[in-house]
Amino acid sequence: MYFLSEEEKRWVLRHLAPQARARGVAEDLRGWNWHRPPLSPIYDTTLGVSEVAGQYCPTGRDLYLRHVLRVNVPPSRQMVQGAYLHALLERIILSAKRALYACEDDPVKALSVLDYPDLSPTDDASALREPQDGALDESLPDKGSILWSFQARRIVTRVQEVLAHQPHIGIDSLVNLALPVIVEQRINGSFLGLKPHLSADAFVWSEQMVVDIKFGRKEPFHRLSATGYALAIESIYEYPVNIGCVVYVSLEDGQVLIERDIHHIDDELRQWFIESRDERARLVEEEIDPGLPHVCPETCPYYQVCHPE
Repeated sequence: MYFLSEEEKRWVLRHLAPQARARGVAEDLRGWNWHRPPLSPIYDTTLGVSEVAGQYCPTGRDLYLRHVLRVNVPPSRQMVQGAYLHALLERIILSAKRALYACEDDPVKALSVLDYPDLSPTDDASALREPQDGALDESLPDKGSILWSFQARRIVTRVQEVLAHQPHIGIDSLVNLALPVIVEQRINGSFLGLKPHLSADAFVWSEQMVVDIKFGRKEPFHRLSATGYALAIESIYEYPVNIGCVVYVSLEDGQVLIERDIHHIDDELRQWFIESRDERARLVEEEIDPGLPHVCPETCPYYQVCHPE
């Protein structure tokens, strides 16, 4: 999920990255300028990146219900599935890195531990809560197995490719060249008025790219997640993060389908994220009920709360 194809790499290196450098980013929209407007927080309320960027409820009434009225609801079936598959992707990367660091002489053989995973949904704490629309999806282990096998093959292939060019490479260098990704990258978002324990799906350091993985349909606001994490990274480490990638993953007929939206984290996205942060923080801090949107997605976990009939 995290590794670009050769064509995508060329497109990023030859087109997107030079374009991003040429267009640039307004200095006051770089995360390291968190101490002055427009990035400096207006309200004391802190939100997670997903609460700012996940605009599935167009008016933000889900935030009002959660933070002001303290309404707790079980996750939807889609949320449980997404949490389980996200945890699985994190687990396979960590398992591969552990196996490589523990191996003594044959890295490819060491990766045989990836062949037979235990894919019980109950391994993931976030999947323990029963979804509001029924029991856990019985097909989850099968979907997980398909996803795991796909990713395991990609990992083995990447390790073999590195070894083919660098047969005497050390293990630490091998891991960093073959798997240049930090999964569940932890970031302190406090400087930007965000939660102090943010967690980005992944950061690929070889492309300096924030990655966000989605298992549902495409939405125009999905780019805001990578934008929020990029701003937070800039605020802490003070180096530019110009590229984001939303990876759309679907499982159809036993096959993994992937579509990547690789994009420049430009001024427009940064301004959109900051305006959404301020608008939603104000909604919570001033306890404003924004009302129902014209159309409520039935997959929203608060749907029955807003439509009790």
